[in-house]
Amino acid sequence: MNNVSEANAMISLKHINKVYRTSEIETTALRAIDIDVKTGEFVAIMGPSGCGKSTLLNVIGMLDQPSSGEYWFDGKNISGWREAQVSGLRKAAIGFVFQSFNLISELTVFENVELALLYHADIAASERKRRVKEVLKRMGIAHRAQHMPQQLSGGQQQRVAIARAVLAEPKLILADEPTGNLDSANGEEVMQLLTELNQDGTTIVMVTHSDAHAQYAHRIVALLDGGVVSENIKRSL
Repeated sequence: MNNVSEANAMISLKHINKVYRTSEIETTALRAIDIDVKTGEFVAIMGPSGCGKSTLLNVIGMLDQPSSGEYWFDGKNISGWREAQVSGLRKAAIGFVFQSFNLISELTVFENVELALLYHADIAASERKRRVKEVLKRMGIAHRAQHMPQQLSGGQQQRVAIARAVLAEPKLILADEPTGNLDSANGEEVMQLLTELNQDGTTIVMVTHSDAHAQYAHRIVALLDGGVVSENIKRSL
């Protein structure tokens, strides 16, 4: 298990608010969010539908900007950064895993995973392919490398999605309901994979509806109506 200092925060959200406005209505999705996530921590975010879980994950993943508040990542306040700067940091530091897998049906398993490095001009093609082979082996799906996504089970497709997320060796993995489309056996396998990645040093923030899968986390953050209502420490780092 990782030995992490209390002060070693990768993510620090300070009084984050997110408001969506149209000409007729204003909707507050996040209210005064204050959350720290330490390097090497595994955090689960829970709450009822519509409480702001996915919005919070999008803000942490730099896919959406907060309306107000500060976002500190690795000691840097990125709140005022230009989009090009944010995009570069996101590409270098964050891997995403989604409920719907988001695989491209026209590409093989190998090609889907390789996509994660195609825009890294500093990585040679030979090194890129070596990394893909290595991560497919690690995920237990090397024998499926030339299969198409539709030829795989749901659990195998999520393994491909996780392989793609970790290929660039990100500091942080954001998982949005990663077991939501899986049966219980495949869901447990995916949680074991995420736990192994976390034990190897990767920080993980996961949105889930599953009480059982939240127990894999060090800490559970509960949201309601866009605000944090509790933080339950399950186990220490």
